[in-house]
Amino acid sequence: MFTGIVEEMGVVKALEHNPKGTRLTILASTILDDLAVGASVSIDGACLTVVALNDQEFSVDVSPETLSATTLGKLAAGGPVNLERALRINERIGGHLVAGHVEGVGSIRDRRQEGNAILLTIEAPKEVLRYCVSKGSITVDGISLTINEVSERSFTVAIIPHTAKVTALGLKHPGDPVNLESDLIGKYVERLLQARDHLPPQQSPAIDRDYLRKRGLL
Repeated sequence: MFTGIVEEMGVVKALEHNPKGTRLTILASTILDDLAVGASVSIDGACLTVVALNDQEFSVDVSPETLSATTLGKLAAGGPVNLERALRINERIGGHLVAGHVEGVGSIRDRRQEGNAILLTIEAPKEVLRYCVSKGSITVDGISLTINEVSERSFTVAIIPHTAKVTALGLKHPGDPVNLESDLIGKYVERLLQARDHLPPQQSPAIDRDYLRKRGLL
């Protein structure tokens, strides 16, 4: 579990392809402090497991499914990636709860400056858009953002100067793909409502003489 608060931008050092997927090696510094083999790490919003590390870099194995379902299959050596270590129970949740399970890949349709913020309009798959609401949360490339507007095929978010500076999202342009994960709470609420709608209606027992006798009222 993550919060969508990127801790640093790493740099792709190497991609080693094999029939079982790709081993991705990332140069980093801040997140290496207490990272360990077997720990979870978010790379551009995708939760992966550390398989090797030293004091300058760490490696993860990426399955063919993840490569095809996320932007990780488009990474190249030298490219930047957003990094976040897994959430600790006693830490503040500065963003929102993020599972690290990318639900779809969106495409930046428009980028424009408004005041000191960058407004990004992102075209998104319908399975992501169904959980998008104005002023709700969404994860874009591992970054917790607030949705400004939602339309039939896209949503808009504002990138403040700090976020543009410390994450790779500030380097994105129209046409670039981004990993998307909708808000967990919305999905759980939907599931609970669906389960409730499928429950049989509760029937009140008939209050007759037998009912009263069994309860010692006669």
